[in-house]
Amino acid sequence: MARPSRKDALTRARAFLERVPLLDGHNDLPYVVRHASPQGDLAGYDLTRVHQETDTDIPRLKEGRLGGQFWAAFVPTDVADPCRFTFEQIALIRRMNALHPEVFHPAFRASDLARARRLGKIASFIAVESSVGLAGSLELLELWHALGVRYLTLCHNETLDWIDSATDAPRHGGMTDFGRDLVRACNRLGILVDLSHTSHQAQMQALDVSAAPVAITHANAFAMVDHPRNVADAVLARMKANGGIVCATFVPTFSNQATRDWLRGVCDEWGKGLPGNRWELFAAHEAAVGPCPHATLTQVADHLEYMAGKAGVAHIGIGSDFYGGHVPEGLESVARFPDFIAELMLRGWSETNLARIASGNFLRVLRGVEKVARQGTD
Repeated sequence: MARPSRKDALTRARAFLERVPLLDGHNDLPYVVRHASPQGDLAGYDLTRVHQETDTDIPRLKEGRLGGQFWAAFVPTDVADPCRFTFEQIALIRRMNALHPEVFHPAFRASDLARARRLGKIASFIAVESSVGLAGSLELLELWHALGVRYLTLCHNETLDWIDSATDAPRHGGMTDFGRDLVRACNRLGILVDLSHTSHQAQMQALDVSAAPVAITHANAFAMVDHPRNVADAVLARMKANGGIVCATFVPTFSNQATRDWLRGVCDEWGKGLPGNRWELFAAHEAAVGPCPHATLTQVADHLEYMAGKAGVAHIGIGSDFYGGHVPEGLESVARFPDFIAELMLRGWSETNLARIASGNFLRVLRGVEKVARQGTD
């Protein structure tokens, strides 16, 4: 039998996503909006038009047949008032839902994905990326949960007073007692713990502590690309026992070793940019060694397959991390999710396993988190 063409696979993928919702684990649109317009002016930004300068808007969300999205309320570690910034970003996501009720269905539970699907809408979940806004207070976490936050990324690119980042000098050998208490508090409230950005040691310690499934919502395989943000085999091996999930991401630096190697010339040992004018540094490096290699859709699929082999198909999902920046060839925007599914179809993935990758695994994790929270209050 002749191998199906990519065009045929894409037609199949689009039809598949009409039947099976795709739940993307991470998108930084709220931060993109905040930087593009004063105080996150959603009406002025106008999500109803195509934004060719970036990667996410309503027309292309529909084209990409997205069923559900975790929007990141991303909080830079160095902002003057991270507590206020966190609340403002949560509020921006809530305003986005209110401004476009015909498109977005506010989601708080795993079951809301199916409910949104029945209504012909996109399930809109809220995540907070970095716990820096807690300022050492677990009481604020309860407010975040009340406002709809359903997963928390414990840190971003900098080590906090309670947890080591993957891309900063470690200070705690993983996490402190407060970091462990934060994991337990998330379990109690029903907030999924996201270990993206945390150090490998912190990930192992969180797995020791958490009574609920955990997630790594946007990372690839460290064994394939040695960026510290990627997931070590030892962590992948523990996902089955925990019941958690690792979501393959579209970030080029995490997807292509050649891209990672090229960027060493303009980044520190943790993969963060060197001091100075970024564009001048990049131009000088390109003049010396040539242009930066591009990552590709097929490389992202390679990572997903590798991680599925280590953690099991039941513990893998998709977390694009679209953020208005660099993207792999073939994954230029949210409209290209069907292309990614088509690539997996061409590799022989069954629709049963594709359904797990698309949303089934993530929904199981969310239900597991909800169950642990219920048991804690019974």
